[in-house]
Formats: sequence, C-alpha cells, structure tokens
Amino acid sequence: MACSEAQPHLEEIRERGELRVLTRYGPTTYYVKGNELAGLEYELAERFATFLNVRLKIIVPENLGNMLTLIEQGKADIAAAGLTITPARKDLIRFGPVYQEVTEQLVYRNGNPIPQDITALNGQLEVVASSSHVEQLESYKQDIPELEWTENQQLDSSGLLELVQLEMIDYTIADSNEIAANQGLFPELRVAFDISEPRPLAWALPLSEDGSLYNEIVTFFAQLDQSGDLDRLIAKYYGHIRRFDYVDTRAFHHRILTDLPTYQPLFEQAAKQYGFDWRLLAAISYQESHWDPKAVSSTGVKGLMMLTQATAKQMNIDNREDPQQSIPAGAAYLAYIRENLPERIQEPDRTWLALAAYNIGLGHLEDARILTQKNGKNPDLWPDVKQILPLLGKKKWYEQTRYGYARGGEPVRYIENVRRYYDILLHELENSQAEKPALKLPPLITTPPAAL
Repeated sequence: MACSEAQPHLEEIRERGELRVLTRYGPTTYYVKGNELAGLEYELAERFATFLNVRLKIIVPENLGNMLTLIEQGKADIAAAGLTITPARKDLIRFGPVYQEVTEQLVYRNGNPIPQDITALNGQLEVVASSSHVEQLESYKQDIPELEWTENQQLDSSGLLELVQLEMIDYTIADSNEIAANQGLFPELRVAFDISEPRPLAWALPLSEDGSLYNEIVTFFAQLDQSGDLDRLIAKYYGHIRRFDYVDTRAFHHRILTDLPTYQPLFEQAAKQYGFDWRLLAAISYQESHWDPKAVSSTGVKGLMMLTQATAKQMNIDNREDPQQSIPAGAAYLAYIRENLPERIQEPDRTWLALAAYNIGLGHLEDARILTQKNGKNPDLWPDVKQILPLLGKKKWYEQTRYGYARGGEPVRYIENVRRYYDILLHELENSQAEKPALKLPPLITTPPAAL
C-alpha cells in the first residue's frame, strides 16, 4: 500500500486555523503598550495571520537559543523576532524575504573611555547567547585570539543594554534598531563603533522542501511592500526615535521623579474622562510646558497644556495657569479635535493627527491632508501626512491651500517628542511600581480570531 504524501505546511495551518509564531519580548518585536499588544514583529505577524484567514498564536521561548531550536525542529510555523540572516543559520533554517537592515554595534556607557576598535576593549563584554553577535565575535577571534566575552542565556539585548546603563557590565553588542529603541530609556548608552556591515532581518521557517508557507510569505511581503504598508509600519515604530537629545532625556527622567507626582492625579482624572492614556496626556504636557504651570510662550499660550486664550474660552476656563483647569481643558480640546476628524480614520493615526491639529490647527492639518491625497498618499495615515506637513512652509505648496503658510515641520517634531516621552513614561512607571508588578505577558498568548 502506497504512503500518502505529507500535507503541505500551508494547508496544515489553514486546517488547524492557527498560525504559530515564535518571537521575543522587546521594543522592536513584541511588548505591552498601555493595555494593548504592540511591536513591529507582532503587528507583521498579526497581519500575516489575517492574510491567511487564521488565528495568531504567539509563543515566547525562554531564550534565543530555544527559539532557534524550536523553529529548526518545526515546533512552530515562523520565528518573527528580528532575526539576522547569517551563513550558519541558513544551514539550519530557511529565511523569508528581507524586510529591514540593521548594523551590529558595540555599546558602552557615557563617561567611560571610548574604545576605538574591537582590540581596545578594557572590561567585561557580554552578549546574548546564540545571537548573530556571537557569530560575529567568533569571526574576529581568528585574528584576535585574546578577545573574550560572556554569553548570557537569560537576558535579551534590552536587558544587557540596561546592565551597561547600570554599570554592571562594561560593553555589549546590539543591533542598531534595538539601540535606537532603547536609547530614550537608557540615556547614558553610547555607540563606540559598528562591528558589522548592514545585515538583513527576515522571518525564519523550518528547513523543508515544502515551499507552500514560504511562497505565501513572499507574496505577503511583496504586497506589503508594494502598498507602502511596510514602510509605514517601520515608520510607526521607528520614525519618532531617530533623534536623540541626551540633555533633554536626562532632564525628563529627573522630572518624572520630582514634578510628575504633583500632577499625575489630574492627568489620570482627565484621561479617564476623555478617553486617553494618562501617560500620553502627561507626555503632551511635558512637551508643551515641561510641567511648568507658569510657562508662557512668545505667542501668549500659557500653562501646563499651553492653551491659547481662544481655546481657554472655548473650553470655558478662566485661568490657564491653574493645573486643575489647564489639564482637563487640554484633554477636552484634544478630544474635541479627535472627534471632529473623519470617522474612517483609525487609531493610532486618529490620535496622532488630532495631536498635529492641537499643535498647528485643524485648518492647516486639513490642508496637509488634501496635499497628501494630491501626492498619491493616504490622508488618513499619520506616516503619510507627516511627510507632507513640512511642505506648508514652502510657497509652491501653501499657495495651493485654503489656510496658507504654516510651519509644518513643527507638528512633526512635536509628535516625535511626545511619542518619545510617552515611551519613556510607559517604561519608567511600569518598572517603578514595586507594590504592583509591571504588566507582563505569559509565555503563550493567543489573540482573538482575525477575519474569520
């Protein structure tokens, strides 16, 4: 009797109705943001599950080594974890299309001597076990036999970056995207030098002659790239962290301890009333006034939320310098703007567009959205609109608009700063609540069915 052929991998996934994806916790992959799941890898995996019309199951192994073993053994369908393609890994697993490039970099702490190259290290170098960084160091070892390092089986790159920040180790190696995502959280980190050329990231699959799932992944990424959604997703997670201001970031960390406790109850109350995360309101307020209730700008806006006289009148308050009036008025005004945007605009773009209007005005935002559409982009997506906003300062473009000239680059920088402060608040406040542990996901999470 002839043996039946093995079921194609793709059909097996569709029959079980579930896509099993390995990933890891971290700001570049998969994490909790407020009360929601987020991360570039998570969102890509979620979209791919929808593309296949199945549920998404996320599995987080104990460490990177376990993840690579599990995918090699076919215990999951995909590993979506910011994995670098290396020759050694290609012998064991199959990689999908490249969707991003990173550079491996050596990190040290500000104030310590800057090593000029890999031969000049004077201290403890610790890296993630089973990582591509180990492979890179081993390639150096051939020419630099005295080079030594420790492989950490428990911590990921974010954990090792924190150890450098805390001066518990001298150096680590991390990918450039991870360093950028963590720099606001650990402002003392510095990059000494690159230890690799740009390297591609891709999803990993079990090594198999069956190409059914691989072909579907290729199709998925091709469509994502062609539509511009891949660039938008990368901009969503990295667009606001490209600029790093060391002095400002240190000052913000300090004021979280000294000033924020005074106003936190007011932010929480206003956020609950108007449907915001209170930490977002706090981030907006810091960007506006650095939490100084007496702040006044050259244009006459005042208070913690830097309200104009017209806005104060519209929100029915008489003292912009009173935090008990300014904070709820600012939240109410932002909610008013958000509600007046077209209903079809979804979150988080809805909030970012509302915040742009909070900064520059609804009229100028609408001008930018019209120009966005004229330029073949989506006026309902913040990553598209923010590319066009700076054009409002150029005569060729503002002459085409109803409301005319505006400093359109300001709301772009404004929102980048707000998002950076918001990310820091999420990290600092969750990690500082000793009486209430920070929200952590269990190793296995299943999201609700998508598009079934």
